[in-house]
Amino acid sequence: MVDSIVEAILLAVTKIPEDTFSAIRKAYAEEDNEIARFNLGNIIKAIDIGFADRVPVCQDTGTVTFFVEAGVESPFLGEVKDWLIEATRRATEEIPLRPNAVDVLTGRNSGDNTGRDVPLIHWEPAPGDRIRIAVLPKGGGSENCSALAMLTPAEGWEGVRRFVLEHLKACGGKPCPPIILGIGVGGGADYALLLAKKALLRKVGERNPDGRIAKIEEELLVEVNKTGIGPMGMGGRTTALDVKIEVAHRHPASFPVGLVVQCWANRRAFVEIKPDGRVDVWQ
Repeated sequence: MVDSIVEAILLAVTKIPEDTFSAIRKAYAEEDNEIARFNLGNIIKAIDIGFADRVPVCQDTGTVTFFVEAGVESPFLGEVKDWLIEATRRATEEIPLRPNAVDVLTGRNSGDNTGRDVPLIHWEPAPGDRIRIAVLPKGGGSENCSALAMLTPAEGWEGVRRFVLEHLKACGGKPCPPIILGIGVGGGADYALLLAKKALLRKVGERNPDGRIAKIEEELLVEVNKTGIGPMGMGGRTTALDVKIEVAHRHPASFPVGLVVQCWANRRAFVEIKPDGRVDVWQ
């Protein structure tokens, strides 16, 4: 099992998913800003090298993050956490990944991307006997542009739009655009941010199944790209490749909005563990 999880981490950090790569190539083809084309061209080269040589597409291989849909009838529930931690250690040495786990008090790096509550593991019980694991290596630069806004209900969706645009303008090129935006609305402060990060697991171009939310995603994408921040913050047509919104019911007194920014290196992979021990790995 550990071998398969290591394989998924390797796939995530060395091969940008085709939906994302296709969007980047499209942005390059449509760009008329010379500097923006130069930056997009370098991103495309990095993606090609990563795939051909099976090396990370970016030197910041991120904080290893897992979303686990844990089938409550799986015979492996008690072992999954240990597998994820061991796979992270092995991937750090074998791929290799950059060590990115630092003690907040001493400043010491663990050297293997594990430590207190790291790798990050988000658990969700699910019916059935299969375990599905999403691998999301999350870079530090883009994570630094994540934000939370506790809006009033009166501000509503217009407040969401204003918050997102103002925050992204302040971030500029820091998150290494073109970016993918994950937005969580509702729940509480913590859950809005969790929804935002989980939204990044959807493919570029995949809309929310609720048509009302899908329309907001499309409108926000247009507005973000009108900012002109552009690739690497140096101007251009494409600041964002996509906007993803997930929602939950909220308290009557609050309107939480979580924003999680993903850089162009939109890394992800998936593992499914069947009850008989067979494993599938894909992107």
